Amino acid sequence: MNTAGESRRTPAEVVVERDVMVDMRDGIRLATDVYRPIDRAGEQVSPLPVIMERTPYDKCGVSRSEVSIDSSNPATRVEVAEFFARQGYVVVMQDCRGRYKSEGEFVKYVNEAADGFDAITWVARQSWCNGAVGTMGLSYGAHTQCALASLNPPGLACMFLDSGGFASAYHGGIRRGGAFELKQATWAYRHALRSPATLADPVRLKALQDTDIREWFRHMPWRPGNSPLASAPEYESYLFELWSSGLFSDYWKRPGLYAEGYYDCFPDVPTAIVGSWYDPYVYSCITNFHGLSKSGNSAVTLLMGPWTHGNRSVTYAGDVDFGSQSTLDGNISADYRQFRLSWFDRWLKNSASPSEKSVVTYFQMGGGSGDRNADGRLHHGGVWRNADSWPPTEVAMHSLYLRADGRLLPQPAEEPGYLEYQYDPGDPVPTIGGALTSGEPVMKSGAFDQRENEHVLKIRGEPGREPLSGRPDVLVFETDPLPADTIITGEIEIELWVSSDCRDTDFTAKIVDLYPPSEDFPDGFAMNITDGIFRARYREGWESEVMMEPGQIYRIEIRPFATSNLFKTGHRLRIDISSSNYPQFDLNSNTGEPEGRATHFTVANNRLHFGGSYSSRVVLPVASGG
Repeated sequence: MNTAGESRRTPAEVVVERDVMVDMRDGIRLATDVYRPIDRAGEQVSPLPVIMERTPYDKCGVSRSEVSIDSSNPATRVEVAEFFARQGYVVVMQDCRGRYKSEGEFVKYVNEAADGFDAITWVARQSWCNGAVGTMGLSYGAHTQCALASLNPPGLACMFLDSGGFASAYHGGIRRGGAFELKQATWAYRHALRSPATLADPVRLKALQDTDIREWFRHMPWRPGNSPLASAPEYESYLFELWSSGLFSDYWKRPGLYAEGYYDCFPDVPTAIVGSWYDPYVYSCITNFHGLSKSGNSAVTLLMGPWTHGNRSVTYAGDVDFGSQSTLDGNISADYRQFRLSWFDRWLKNSASPSEKSVVTYFQMGGGSGDRNADGRLHHGGVWRNADSWPPTEVAMHSLYLRADGRLLPQPAEEPGYLEYQYDPGDPVPTIGGALTSGEPVMKSGAFDQRENEHVLKIRGEPGREPLSGRPDVLVFETDPLPADTIITGEIEIELWVSSDCRDTDFTAKIVDLYPPSEDFPDGFAMNITDGIFRARYREGWESEVMMEPGQIYRIEIRPFATSNLFKTGHRLRIDISSSNYPQFDLNSNTGEPEGRATHFTVANNRLHFGGSYSSRVVLPVASGG
């Protein structure tokens, strides 16, 4: 039975019914708030189209991304719901299972398909719903949308997927290139602190509060019972379950984790997809755009900005500024609320033609002055571009070959050769920015000069100002100063020929826009554009593990996230090759032990091969005119 909680009226003609307990198929009840507009006489206006958001972050809490240029203080979900209700929608906000006022146990990701289906089915049956339900949400709120859509629920009329919605969590968002994304650990720790079980247990709360999560990252490997989440066993359990599930098995092919496998099941509804270049869901955004565009006739739009996760109203990402044109506010729409309102008005109030086609809007980074602005950030600049497809049709693929002398050239070396370096898991290459989120206080996302700074986490020693290019375990390859502006837009492929003296190891690649020295940056500025990783045991496919034979040369392929950047005349395009990017990705122990269960580390002597039959190269999507 559905139990209605407190009902109250708020100013501005909205009535709210709090904590309606909605039954799921297994009897668990999820706390749900329903916001309905009322007319001037105080009568409820219904039936109406519905906007629904499902969240693990508190249906009444502050939503950090609900900001604008004009209002930098984040709004609560209550304020957001009331805004949309005033525009003539019923708004439904629901706490995910096991979070805040909802019953049950929270297990990250795995319940959202069935729970979302049951929730939207309940909404569609209510007298105040006209049968059309739109969904919205950022990050986990986007994951919940793809999860429920995978089961083709009744009433779903459109979706607004912002910075999430796993196309394949295995290939981006939880794992990448076979490696495990350790933002899952920092996220788990942060939210274990806020869980109902923690808040009800003072001993557990104190144990978690006394945990120095940053210090824990200096002491790998972890194991169950010996991790920063030992005091929150349900969070520790799912973390190690994700970590130890290294093969692309049925575990990863479930609704909610693998939209790619369910596109044929998705209802054919208009879908807005929003993402950003310095966010861990680039792969999901672009893959979902392709998959949903091909599977139906409804409009599917893709918007990719230069931002970090959900930070669409600021002009910078990390230590790089993209200029006043780079925000969503004032360039794409008046602000984020108006952007979503326009979308829902189009598709829930029949204000658009059904013949409208998919469209891509993306921010092409680069072209700025390179000066240091008043906030100390490098001015990189950029412009918005529109296209009918992704990548744009004017893009052509060009190869540059890695040479033993550190150059990137259009021709491979004729004679075979190699460079060797040691990868020591006890002294990994530190993460400096990139496409990540939820990493604080251990790591930060965005674009940075690729040299150590005070925020960088190092296992051995304290960070200084040393460039990563000076490390002996980083191989650097770069072009000559570019004779003309060069625009790279699309997916990048990096084909490497490698060998090792260990049974398993990782290889990483980072694309860098290398600024020449200037008055503001006398040492130049090595700006990270995109990066990737590959775990060698998966070189024969994601569904099997094959260990390396010492000294045997293997072909691997690293797929950095897609991007768009103008490399200015006089800059160099650089590629850094190594075997670690920590703590963004977990450390390969080099021992071949099972994923997430390493007991010890060993040093790997890794080789990168060039020339002859082993011509390592990068394949770049070069736009015409660049």
